[in-house]
Amino acid sequence: MFEHTMQQPMSEVARPLEFEVFFRDEYPRLARACYLLTGDGAEAEDLAQEAMVRAFERWERVSDMESPDGYLYQTAFNLNHKRSRRLALRARRVMSPSRSPDPASIVESKNEVMLALGAVPIAQREALVLVGWLGMDASEAGRVLGIDAVSVRGRVHRARSTLREKFGDDEA
Repeated sequence: MFEHTMQQPMSEVARPLEFEVFFRDEYPRLARACYLLTGDGAEAEDLAQEAMVRAFERWERVSDMESPDGYLYQTAFNLNHKRSRRLALRARRVMSPSRSPDPASIVESKNEVMLALGAVPIAQREALVLVGWLGMDASEAGRVLGIDAVSVRGRVHRARSTLREKFGDDEA
C-alpha cells in the first residue's frame, strides 16, 4: 500500500485509480473492436494492450482530454495501420520473384495479410467498428478518426454495402 502524505496533492494519488477504472471499463470494448479490425484474437489483444500502455504512459494528458476513449481507439487504429503496412511489406518481400521463397513463409504471410485486409477497406472498417459495434455517433467517430461526421456515415454505408454484396447479409 502507498502512504498519503500532506506534501502529495490528492490529484496525484487519485490519477492511478482513475486509470484503473478507465482500463476496467474500456479494455473489453477495445479488445473486441480490435478483434473486429484484425479478425485475429492474439493480434487484437496485442493492439489493445499496446494502446492501453500508450494511454497509461500519457495518462496525465489523456485523462484531461474531452474523449480519453477516443484517444485510446485512435491509438489502437493507428497501431493497426502500422501493423497492416508491415504485413504488406513482408508479403511483398516473400512473394518477390527475385528469390525463391519458402512455401511455409508464403502461406503464413498470405494468411496474415488476408486477416489484416479483411472484407472491407480499413478506413471503412474503422468507421463501421466505431459506429456499428461501439455505438458511437458519427460526430464522435469523426473526432476519433479525424474526419467529418458525413464522411463517417459514408464509410459506414459503403462498408455495409460491401458486406451485403460479399456475404448477402442484410443485417451488416
